[in-house]
Amino acid sequence: MQKTDVPDLSTIASIVGQIGRPTLPEALDEMLAKVARFDLSAIFGFPFDSRPLLLHDGYRQHAEPAALNAYLDGAYLFDPFYTCARSFPAGLWRMRELAPDHFFDSEFYSSREVHPCISMRAGSLVEEIGFLIPLEGGFNAVYSLMRSHGAPFSGDEMDGLKQIEPLVRETVRSHWRDVRASERQLRLDDLMETAFASFCEDRLTYQQRRIVQLILRGNSNYAIGQILSVTEGTVKLHRQNIYKRLNISSQRELFAMFVERLLPPLPLEESARG
Repeated sequence: MQKTDVPDLSTIASIVGQIGRPTLPEALDEMLAKVARFDLSAIFGFPFDSRPLLLHDGYRQHAEPAALNAYLDGAYLFDPFYTCARSFPAGLWRMRELAPDHFFDSEFYSSREVHPCISMRAGSLVEEIGFLIPLEGGFNAVYSLMRSHGAPFSGDEMDGLKQIEPLVRETVRSHWRDVRASERQLRLDDLMETAFASFCEDRLTYQQRRIVQLILRGNSNYAIGQILSVTEGTVKLHRQNIYKRLNISSQRELFAMFVERLLPPLPLEESARG
């Protein structure tokens, strides 16, 4: 069993001394790597009325730029860390603790086109964990640590990271204190509805668009029924009608259709190269 290396006072003092300097994110990564091994990291700022900000790119050139751009342009709406950043308490969370029941079977989770971690040439993602951190001005930040091979983060590793979570939280808050969101803050449901409002509005009812949202975020028919207070059979019937109206036959086609509407078209020269 790996022994975690909780930072000593000199390491903590060094981290605090780098607040406000461009070297801080890498220093945080280095400190956390001594507690729990990880392969990739990222810090996203999530204002709830505009696209995310990539505050720290610790993908180390493993993530495809196109997938990262697609994530920032709209696919982040499916990320459990985004959807839970405001509603869950600050702290360290495993993604599986936040995700809908069928999220890991969803098209978003396995899509190399819009999921930066999955676009890695090295292979699939073993586990992602994240610090949920409230910032000033209506922002929330997520500091993600990702493991691309081996076993998931162990209980001892999680315990070690939780011991220094207050240090991580306050360091991130202080370093990005000047990051500001617009004074107008939309509720998460409002933002999601805005994204889905124009998706096939001439072909789907409001209820059907709501079900599409829940399907694409990785909820099972049973979970959707619980959320909407209808039977699982009713959800199945809605799903059949949605597919019929959109002239598709699978969730994969539904996901591809939504992403095509959500993301901006490629420039002509890039389309020609593709």
